[in-house]
Amino acid sequence: MSDPAARGTDRPGPMPAEPGARPETLGPVPQDARFPPESAAHPGAEPVALPGPPEHAGPPGHAGPPEHAGPPEHAEPRQRLHPLSPALHGAKSLVVVIAGLSWSTLSRVGFGWFALMAVVLALGATVLAVVSWYHTGYHVVGRELRVYEGLLWRRTRAIPLERLQAVEVVRPLLAQLTGLAELRLEVVGGGKTEAPLAYLGVAEANALRQRLLTLAGRVAAETHPPSPAGVAAAPSATPAAPPGRPLHAVANNDLLVSQLLTPQAFMIPFGVAFVVAQFLSEDTWSFIAVASTLTAMAGVLLQPVRRVLDDWNFRLARDEGTLRIRNGLLETRAQTVPLDRVQTVGVTWPLLWRVKGWLRLRLEVAGYSAGEADERNRPDRLLPVGDLATGEAIVAEVLPGVRLDALPLSPPPTRARWLNPLSRGVLGAGLHPRVFAVRSGLLTRQVALVPYARIQSVRVVQGPAQRRLRLATVHADTAGGAGAAARDRDVTEAWALAAELTARAHAARRAG
Repeated sequence: MSDPAARGTDRPGPMPAEPGARPETLGPVPQDARFPPESAAHPGAEPVALPGPPEHAGPPGHAGPPEHAGPPEHAEPRQRLHPLSPALHGAKSLVVVIAGLSWSTLSRVGFGWFALMAVVLALGATVLAVVSWYHTGYHVVGRELRVYEGLLWRRTRAIPLERLQAVEVVRPLLAQLTGLAELRLEVVGGGKTEAPLAYLGVAEANALRQRLLTLAGRVAAETHPPSPAGVAAAPSATPAAPPGRPLHAVANNDLLVSQLLTPQAFMIPFGVAFVVAQFLSEDTWSFIAVASTLTAMAGVLLQPVRRVLDDWNFRLARDEGTLRIRNGLLETRAQTVPLDRVQTVGVTWPLLWRVKGWLRLRLEVAGYSAGEADERNRPDRLLPVGDLATGEAIVAEVLPGVRLDALPLSPPPTRARWLNPLSRGVLGAGLHPRVFAVRSGLLTRQVALVPYARIQSVRVVQGPAQRRLRLATVHADTAGGAGAAARDRDVTEAWALAAELTARAHAARRAG
């Protein structure tokens, strides 16, 4: 089944206009938009700078006062985390310890010594967690949240609340069982989630969240109090819809089937067949061999299982200028995504999903933790799985007027097949009245949609092979990081495209 993104015009040349819209004429490149050919040959060439302030600037916080200075005279007393926090950290450490000791250790020392080692190490980690808890605290001073932490090396982190983008209440499984919650702060320009407070009582976490948002001046965008769904009392509780106008709820059956249609799931039967064949051909199989094989198979399934757990009961709603997302089975999450900070919308058609006509939508959001190692902390999920009609409706909420099946995409010139013999027919780029659209991917089809107002700079890059073929790649960079790249365009068209993108970005920023 062919995906709608592949229906673009197969004729190379200038960018075709959207059906029914005025044709886009790139025209001659303005004098101030012409670049020296030498600069285009290097990826580090000077980009076309756009005016206006960047989406974020500066570090997320600044260094706090010296340790001996203490809080101001009229500051509220320092608050500690919940007394059960060390127990939860110790339980997490126990899982890490058991995994670290490995199956080979169990076979060498026996179950008794193995259990004793695990308990001793876990108790040691718990003692350290208790001491760390005693020296960890927080309080609000004026328009700053100060977090004190550290056992041997004390440090104070001061987070200006005017840079606060969102405060999320997260409840992992152990926190749900003990009635606790974790508070995670997203700060404009932060490289990762700032100063997570783990753990607080549910009521205390919700009250602190509302207070921080009020002090940050975002109370208007957070008019609805956190729903109990985001802090469900048990993993099996049915979550309520997030506040605002409901947009979509992903069926859990579709989520399960989508993860069965992945390469990892297709490898499992071959792994089982290998284990059975080895078991039948060998006289004896050691415990280590069986355990190691099962562990390897579990590792293969980890990613699809994790996606199912993370996206279970996925709910999406629109609340004025924000998107409200609620999801998770073992760890419930409630996230808020401001629409004015969306940099790029990515549409993906995995190969095996095309049989069902499914796609996936993701976001790049400025000010959120783009560098976060754990992808679950990034609010980039827009639609874990859905059909074309659902994807069209959700994209229209984020980028009004954009239709996935009517993007004005044109392929690169025929000579680009020397660089991309298989995927040349898949590559495409075009200028929509509202967004810069780029298509790529041979097996996993992808489309990137970048609003012109979010383009920070434009680059034209040529590699050695591209110079010989008179080709170039046009990059539209955003504050979110990835942006979009029109690969292997004719070099004349590439310069004209760069000039047009620059002009449209100027106009969009002035209008916005």
